[in-house]
Amino acid sequence: QVQLVESGGGLVQAGGSLRVSCAASGGSLSSYSMGWFRQVPGKEREFVAATTSSAGSTYYADSVKGRFAISRDNAKNTVYLQMNSLRPEDTAVYSCAARPGIIFSSYPYAYLYWGQGTQVTVSS
Repeated sequence: QVQLVESGGGLVQAGGSLRVSCAASGGSLSSYSMGWFRQVPGKEREFVAATTSSAGSTYYADSVKGRFAISRDNAKNTVYLQMNSLRPEDTAVYSCAARPGIIFSSYPYAYLYWGQGTQVTVSS
């Protein structure tokens, strides 16, 4: 069973940058497509970005396109989310998720393994 642990969250001013990481253990991420989601209290989990198992393709929510970048290092069993030009509305708990196979998805139910999440707070 794959365990995912996020890190790198924190407090940043609007316009700033932050990179969050998702480290895996218990299995190789090279067999999984990976996604990042975020959630604020009282709202549904929101898709942010995804990448295929080979990192050949990436997909972004319109709200973060051009500002965020998902990447992966299969040798390090780690996935990253680089967040630039952050806005207060980006404040949320960011979680990574793993989906077996090469097809990524923007739907949370398509993912098998989840991390606990890391808090990102953007101040205005």
